[in-house]
Amino acid sequence: MFLKLGTIAFGGPAAHTAMMRDELVRRRGWVSDQRFVDLMGATNLIPGPNSTELAIHLGYDRARWRGLIAAGLCFILPAALIVTALAWAYVTYGSTPAAEGLLYGIVPVVIAIIAHALFGLLRTVVKTIWLGALAVAALAAYLLGVNELLVLAAGALLAGAARAMRRPPRPDRMQGVLAAPLLTLGGSPLFPDPTGGQLVQLFLTMLKIGSVLYGSGYVLLAFLRGDFVDRLGWITNQQLIDAVSIGQVTPGPVFTTATFLGYVIAGPIGAFLATVAIFLPSFVFVGLLTKITDKLRSSEWTSALLDGLNAAALALMAGVSFQLGQTAIIDWLTAGIAVVTLVLLWKTKLNNAWFIAGGALIGLAHILLS
Repeated sequence: MFLKLGTIAFGGPAAHTAMMRDELVRRRGWVSDQRFVDLMGATNLIPGPNSTELAIHLGYDRARWRGLIAAGLCFILPAALIVTALAWAYVTYGSTPAAEGLLYGIVPVVIAIIAHALFGLLRTVVKTIWLGALAVAALAAYLLGVNELLVLAAGALLAGAARAMRRPPRPDRMQGVLAAPLLTLGGSPLFPDPTGGQLVQLFLTMLKIGSVLYGSGYVLLAFLRGDFVDRLGWITNQQLIDAVSIGQVTPGPVFTTATFLGYVIAGPIGAFLATVAIFLPSFVFVGLLTKITDKLRSSEWTSALLDGLNAAALALMAGVSFQLGQTAIIDWLTAGIAVVTLVLLWKTKLNNAWFIAGGALIGLAHILLS
């Protein structure tokens, strides 16, 4: 199942989360909505790609350590292979295949999938008028440009403070916590025959980024620029922008941007090492997080923190989908794709893969006929 999600999950973390909820909660019933949002909120506490970490945690929830490894690898692998192939085309031919036709039809489908998930999670997350007001405030703050981490932290702390004012916690309960088509000059990798030292530096740099990075793909862009453009001088700004674009138009985690850069720097071995390095911390962090997630619900005070965190996380998901919708719904056809998909999601239990495939075909037909 996670292999399939890794193959069709276009649209970034909010879309990935929506698709996981549709598969695991709505269609298979493997977890409840409450458990799903608790895991979604908890993964926001740790660095790294949140949707990938959610997949890893859901895998652990289903089959413990074997599930943790299988879910994470299956979600990452399709995107890593696709990005590696695109990186090869980029380096060999100096261009990547045009993606705007596919995206024209796929992104409205993704918007509908996210909207459906948001409505489905609303009752589970917004349990009180207070949490509803908190979610609205978090959404407004995000749309005004407040950093995502501040929004999440404020949501958790405000909910915890409100709970403490109603009933102060006992001391013994205070434990547990669209890219356009690209045409850029190619050429061979920077290090076609890399030394051991160069490969170690590539690995350690990506490992550091995966260990400390909070936030979106745009935050990833800042980290990669600081290390690989400014400090090491291994890539150009244009190559970095191309890499981030490829990470956004391919399915699965946006962090496969690292795969692309690894190939540009040191060929196939660089792609492999960069991918392993940037995702490895996520497996470690989720492995540690599994020890405390259940405890967060066992205490009234930490449960209130988690409720606030979940409300803020849902608001961020809504904010991202609103911004994505502004670029995706551009005419009557894209609006129609989104509406029809939403209706079908409500009335049927069709797999998301059918909607993605249908949107892709409509997008390609639109480009060919226009």
